[in-house]
Amino acid sequence: MAKPALGLIETRGMIPAVEATDVALKAANVTLATVRTAGSGLISVSLVGDVAAVRAATEAGAAAGARLGEVVSVEVLSRPHDELDKLFPTK
Repeated sequence: MAKPALGLIETRGMIPAVEATDVALKAANVTLATVRTAGSGLISVSLVGDVAAVRAATEAGAAAGARLGEVVSVEVLSRPHDELDKLFPTK
């Protein structure tokens, strides 16, 4: 089985992060891998699944989060390096 793609949505604040995550999970067949907080109210959500699903989920989630607050960044890694599992477990 191929390694799943990794999608990241970073927001400023909990409300846009929750909305982005909820919409992303409903938009496509992806799984929530991690939620991390950083200083200045930054919240990073990571999603895993096949590349097309992760792309669709992050796009939908970022659009939803932006309606309620600030989406700082969105990224999709189609074939994340194995070492990234230390930061974002995908299994």
